[in-house]
Amino acid sequence: MNPQIGQLFFIGISGKALTSDEKKFIVENNIGGVILFGRNVGDPKQVHELCSEIQSIRHQQADKAPLMIGIDMEGGRVHRLKSPFTVWPPAARLGEIDNPTVSFHFANMMGTELRSVGINLDFAPCVDVFTNPANKVIGDRSISSDVALVEKHASALVRGYLKSNVISCAKHFPGHGNTFLDSHEDLPVEEVDLARLESLELLPFKKAFRARADMVLTAHIRFPKIDPVWPATLSEIFLKRLLRDELKFRGLIVTDDLGMGALVKHYSHEEIAVRALEAGVDQLLYCNEPDVPPIALEAVQTALAQGRLQKADLEAKYRRVLEVKAERLKNPDPLPFDEAIQLIGIEAHRRVAEAVAQGQAPTGLLGEA
Repeated sequence: MNPQIGQLFFIGISGKALTSDEKKFIVENNIGGVILFGRNVGDPKQVHELCSEIQSIRHQQADKAPLMIGIDMEGGRVHRLKSPFTVWPPAARLGEIDNPTVSFHFANMMGTELRSVGINLDFAPCVDVFTNPANKVIGDRSISSDVALVEKHASALVRGYLKSNVISCAKHFPGHGNTFLDSHEDLPVEEVDLARLESLELLPFKKAFRARADMVLTAHIRFPKIDPVWPATLSEIFLKRLLRDELKFRGLIVTDDLGMGALVKHYSHEEIAVRALEAGVDQLLYCNEPDVPPIALEAVQTALAQGRLQKADLEAKYRRVLEVKAERLKNPDPLPFDEAIQLIGIEAHRRVAEAVAQGQAPTGLLGEA
């Protein structure tokens, strides 16, 4: 197996500690990242031990590069870590308060708690504009239905994560705020054209990129007026022409979970993995099915051997992943636990979270440091 391919994979794990099979798979295939879910996280000590264990196996990998350890922590209903970690309200409260300093501290404090236990990537902020009130998938995960507010606070949130040494990931490109259908279940189809996206949905992504978001996560949505064949995750029009050429994004493009109904009801696991990389994705995200990453790895290896995937193109993706790791994960291990626990669920963080939950700007916050 070409070890470079493994760096392009993000995988989920089954429980609160690595199994010997998971450890072997990550080491032997030089896997680039692990994503944590509710099933993986308990109290701070357990999360700290799990991240220490995941991070320690980099020394046995071909590249010996830090692993990205990611989590979905937006606040509100997308909130994997429970008390005694600070419990954060949804992003919609930030839009209502409309104070970018509050949004900056919200992300910085959340990121500080994540980083202390070894989580170095947050699949946030959600920068979708909430244009469809019937959209239950996004709802209060969106900052606002007002694009100017989403732009302003997307930028502040990215800067907050950056300050806390957590990699941020703007999602769901090119915008999930107008859909009816849940892409976990099946493939949403949006009848908007490119002019509409450029005048609305893409604007917060531009702001997030300008604020130095390291990653962007693709949406499994088909826009037939823009690409009549492929959903955005598998579309060269969206990823190469729009994201790279027009928006000039130079960071990492990661897929949403490739096990979601939007894709697996329409394509094979093999085709999804190969086509996503062919279309311009840098990293493939597999959250829940442990038997799928080996199938996808094999398919990518075969496509490379057969010439469907170009060696130079995969090497460029691999270099991008390692460059972000070298720049952003200089000290990848968790803090010593006695230091970490001094940062988790502390009074200053709780005070901010509680004020925001009530729609109020907390007092005493300084401007961005």
